Amino acid sequence: MGDVMIGRTVNLKISESGYEYPWGDVLPLLQGEGINIINLETAITTSSQPVPKVFNFKADPDKINTLKAANIRIVNLANNHIGDFGTEGLKETISILDHHSIAHSGAGINIIEAKRPVIIEENNITIGIIGCTDNEPSWRANTHPGTFFITIDDTEELESEVLKLRSKVDVLIVSIHWGPNMEMEPNKKQIQFAHGLIDLGVDIIHGHSAHIFQGIEIYKGKLILYDTGDFIDDYVVNDLLRNDRSFLFECTIKDKQISAFKLIPVIIQNLQVSLATGHDKEYAIARMQFLSSAFGTRITNEGIVAL
Repeated sequence: MGDVMIGRTVNLKISESGYEYPWGDVLPLLQGEGINIINLETAITTSSQPVPKVFNFKADPDKINTLKAANIRIVNLANNHIGDFGTEGLKETISILDHHSIAHSGAGINIIEAKRPVIIEENNITIGIIGCTDNEPSWRANTHPGTFFITIDDTEELESEVLKLRSKVDVLIVSIHWGPNMEMEPNKKQIQFAHGLIDLGVDIIHGHSAHIFQGIEIYKGKLILYDTGDFIDDYVVNDLLRNDRSFLFECTIKDKQISAFKLIPVIIQNLQVSLATGHDKEYAIARMQFLSSAFGTRITNEGIVAL
């Protein structure tokens, strides 16, 4: 999934309607077999000290049960909202995730922790995830807490982490919060950056940040999701760009290789994600077909991506 923002009015709605509410009728899919990965676009904290910025997102600590209800196994924390309530909010978020055995990457109490990948085994397949972001450079971890901040003009630090992890895992994922908001296409630098990571041995690039989904590229048999859009939020909807529509991105790994990839269209309504139907479903698939055709990627009307 892309961005999951369970703060602000979503947090209030969960208090009224229960921990499972935001997942709507997508919940049974999430509770099935597999590893669910999200970008967690909010701090989970009791802090009442927001940092100066336009939007600050936080969820109450009990809302960790919303993530658990949907079998969220791994979260990326490298983004422009994990630090919305300062160092204490970041540290409390990490502590809560650790207490509830939800793995995380991309932020930590120092740069070593922020860079540390998640390594998880499922059905005899070892998967590694590195989280990073080019948002909020002042939040970069060092000897102090923060994120694994990178720039796509200086790839050496991330490349080093990829090379260290490559031999330890069967499938290597980079989850990256990058680029400007509300852009329908990645820019040339992002494309070059993504290709470079695949050349180094990354299998899947899980991009997010734009708030709208972007095209999918199959590059050398590997998967580049330039942006996975929003999955849960309370944002104002842009009638043209439709940031309320995206997908559950379902990747099947067999014999330690990507064997299938499917798009399940979803729509956000009333602070809840639901399976898209009718025109909403057709629109999402058609738009993704169009955006992905720029990369030569073929997608069926049922959302099956040709690998």
